[in-house]
Amino acid sequence: MALAILMPVVASMGGIAGSQTLTVVIRGLALGQLAGNNKRWLYNKEMWVGMSNGLVWALVVGGISYLWFSDPLITLVITLAIFINMSLANLSGVVIPLVLKRLQIDPALSGAVILTTVTDVVGFLSFLGLATLIIL
Repeated sequence: MALAILMPVVASMGGIAGSQTLTVVIRGLALGQLAGNNKRWLYNKEMWVGMSNGLVWALVVGGISYLWFSDPLITLVITLAIFINMSLANLSGVVIPLVLKRLQIDPALSGAVILTTVTDVVGFLSFLGLATLIIL
């Protein structure tokens, strides 16, 4: 039951983190602020931001889940899954609009749909995969 309660949290937090990055990148593309070395700098910055946010929020949600369920294995699963999903969400928030622009597709039209799919799939797979490996 605890897994069913916590699973949507992973996907939701990844989606929120990724959408913030997606918005920043699409705005930068629209204003012509992203070119050449800026793309590499932004990619590196967002990876560190994603990993930092992922770590902080993973520990917060992990702590809450431990208080709620008193199960260290469930805590480990949710903590790792949130860290993984938030880190990859930021990476996706940078890569998706850049790839769409290169394909001459407006990132503002398609970016959010693709990002949501990525963060949901990564979130559910990491959460359920880790639960299978750690708990079962």
